[in-house]
Amino acid sequence: MIELTKEYLENIKHLIAEKSDKEIRLLLSELHPADIAEIYDELDLRETAYIYPLMDEDKAADVLMELDEDARGRLLKELPPELIAKRFIDYLETDDAVDLIRELDEDTQEEVLSHLEDIEQAGDIVDLLKYDEDSAGGLMGTEMIVVNENWSMPQCIEEMRKQAEEMDEIYYVYVIDDDERLRGVLPLQRLITNPSVSKIKHVMKKDPIAVHDNDSIEEVAQTIEKYDLVALPVIDSIGRLIGRITIDDVMDEVREQHERDYQLASGISQDVETSDNVFLQTAARLPWLLIGMIGGLGNSMILGGFESNIASNPKMALFIPLIGGTGGNVGIQSSAIVVQGLANKSLKKEEIWSQVLKESAVALINASIISLVVFIYNFFTLGDRVVTASVSLSLFAVVIFASMFGTLVPMALERIKIDPALATGPFITITNDIIGMMIYMFICVSLS
Repeated sequence: MIELTKEYLENIKHLIAEKSDKEIRLLLSELHPADIAEIYDELDLRETAYIYPLMDEDKAADVLMELDEDARGRLLKELPPELIAKRFIDYLETDDAVDLIRELDEDTQEEVLSHLEDIEQAGDIVDLLKYDEDSAGGLMGTEMIVVNENWSMPQCIEEMRKQAEEMDEIYYVYVIDDDERLRGVLPLQRLITNPSVSKIKHVMKKDPIAVHDNDSIEEVAQTIEKYDLVALPVIDSIGRLIGRITIDDVMDEVREQHERDYQLASGISQDVETSDNVFLQTAARLPWLLIGMIGGLGNSMILGGFESNIASNPKMALFIPLIGGTGGNVGIQSSAIVVQGLANKSLKKEEIWSQVLKESAVALINASIISLVVFIYNFFTLGDRVVTASVSLSLFAVVIFASMFGTLVPMALERIKIDPALATGPFITITNDIIGMMIYMFICVSLS
């Protein structure tokens, strides 16, 4: 790990300007691909394009995958398809190669694949591109050690040596039958302690944990977390072993999903980074801001309809922010709990109404306490019994409504296949603000 200081970057820029290829090669050979990617973020496109050919192919490919998606996209646009194929794709594992291919337009994808010399690798990539990128099949790679259950231990070791020559990392040894169906996993400990066993099936660990190719990334992540795995085999509908997923790929996908959900909950309609230009960031933020503005205008119209009531008792206006703020906060709390439960599968379909009842009980307790505290405060400080009663009753009703609304909306969105994270953002806040204001005004007028 390096400390990316201003002096360090200036030295690299100086070496590039002086075309000191030998010194640059030496510097890059000592750095991890992630550190080089961090340096690339601070260089312009010309400087980046200059030092890329100075790395060996394996490291250059790893650095490319470590780059930020936008930076990688800019670089790929400057490179010819043949160079992408022979300098990057050839040196990537299939899951990374597929991720890279997906970032290219269709015409470029075809050109890159046509330049691959390894027909088997090209075929694997084409097969993986058919999967939804949010599924286990779209995330898996095909590099793995596979042995047959009927092999002897010496034969197994010999085959493992041949397969391992083309792999960077080995996580598990998977055991299949003659029909390529997954039958077990061969732990290293059993491999060492049973050197002369007649057949692998006598020492393998049977019934391995696996996922199907059409399972979602969320299901894959939950399986890896539940069983503390570093890799997970992927099987097709009839149980044949077709690939494996590693924990680093899963964590990258989960992190990206959480970032998208956080931005969505914050009212940002598309994925943006701090490095994105002003127009992209504006386009991502403006839609919900406009919706919020419409919600504010709706509130103004509601208050305008009660202008005479507010004029006759100005103290009513003092509690408008309290009603709106409390409703928004309660709604976000309720929806956040439900969204979290839906995301980690701790909230099951058969438990939905149980959760609604539980949230009703929590809402009843919270509403009683909040309205009572405000009632006591206003009773001794406000000197207006109508407003005191109106505010307390309104708070009670708003908390109950906001809790139910915040609970039911994400469930409804989940059912119609819309990301429930939408319910934890401005949507809940704006709706609760408008409904809360209507409740408050109606109660005030009714008690006046």
